[in-house]
Amino acid sequence: MIMDDLSQYPVVFKQSVAWGDMDAFAHVNNVVFYRYMESARIFYFDSLQILEEDLLTVVASNQCKYIKPVFYPDIIEVYTRTEEMRNSAFRMSYILFSTAQQNIVATGDAVIVCVDKINMQKKAIPTHIKEKLIELEKQAGHKLISS
Repeated sequence: MIMDDLSQYPVVFKQSVAWGDMDAFAHVNNVVFYRYMESARIFYFDSLQILEEDLLTVVASNQCKYIKPVFYPDIIEVYTRTEEMRNSAFRMSYILFSTAQQNIVATGDAVIVCVDKINMQKKAIPTHIKEKLIELEKQAGHKLISS
């Protein structure tokens, strides 16, 4: 991953590493990386006002590739973008960058499914949300894959 590629991630969420994020091995626990990505995802959604819509966003799957351990104190910058948009789901990717190490420490992705709040069934991504996603990604020079 080339650092210049980070400019194509339209949303950057900054997360301070808390002392309590570390485990008995004195580094940030693996599970905490998922919390960092979740916080970045919500920050991304807030930038588009998706959470104000009449639909739910549910994580269908997610994964994380750990590259380097993280320690307190540190600030993690979570670079976030949408990679692919489908009818009722989209795939997001994350790059976690340690400001203390000046290095990428993890990467991750998640598939997010839109669900109707009332019947709890999959729901097509509303057109205006698709347009917002495309525009946000375009501003960062990232071409969103649509299928």
